[in-house]
Formats: sequence, C-alpha cells, structure tokens
Amino acid sequence: MSAIGGVGGVDRVMALRAQILERNSALQRANTAAAAPAVDSATAAAPTSFADTMQNALAKVNDGQQRASALSEQYERGETIDIAKVMLARQEASVGFEATMQVRNKILSAYKDIMSMPV
Repeated sequence: MSAIGGVGGVDRVMALRAQILERNSALQRANTAAAAPAVDSATAAAPTSFADTMQNALAKVNDGQQRASALSEQYERGETIDIAKVMLARQEASVGFEATMQVRNKILSAYKDIMSMPV
C-alpha cells in the first residue's frame, strides 16, 4: 500500500470525501423519508446496530480485496481476464481499504476525545 501523496492522492481523497458526503446525504434523506410514514410495528424491520453495520462494511472490504487478488492471480496465470478489469478491482479494493482506515482513525480520535473529557 503506497502512501497518499501528490496530485493523484489528493484527487483520490477528494473523490472519497465527495462519495462519503453523498452517501451521508442519501442516508439522511432515507431516514427522513422513513420517519415520515407511520409503519406498523409488526412489519417494521429491526434497526441494525453500529457493530453490525461495521462488520458488514468490513466484510465488503474484505470481499473486494479477495476478488482483486483472485482476478490478479487469474491474470498472472494467463487466463482470459482483461487487465482493465483487474486494475479496476485493485483500485476499488484500495479505496475501500483506505476508507476503512479513515473510519478507524476517526473512531479512535473520537474515543480519545471522549476519554480526555473532564467528568
């Protein structure tokens, strides 16, 4: 994994930031729309916990990395795999991993801030 640097690294970070902001606004719209209609409690889906959400996200990142590795291995063996497909999968896995690391860093930072608060 290479360090983020240069113009390409900044562009990737800005694209990742834009993607996160877009997803955040989509989630807010979904939450607003979900809160508006009255739903029968028997048919309502159970809310997921933060731990479940994080576990699902980590599983998706892991799946992306395994897929990228499998495509790379297939290409190296000479199977009929397009190099563009391999590179795209590798970049998707890289972005997913970087996003996961940023989330982890933010969680650790928030934990440190909370622990350093006076009671």
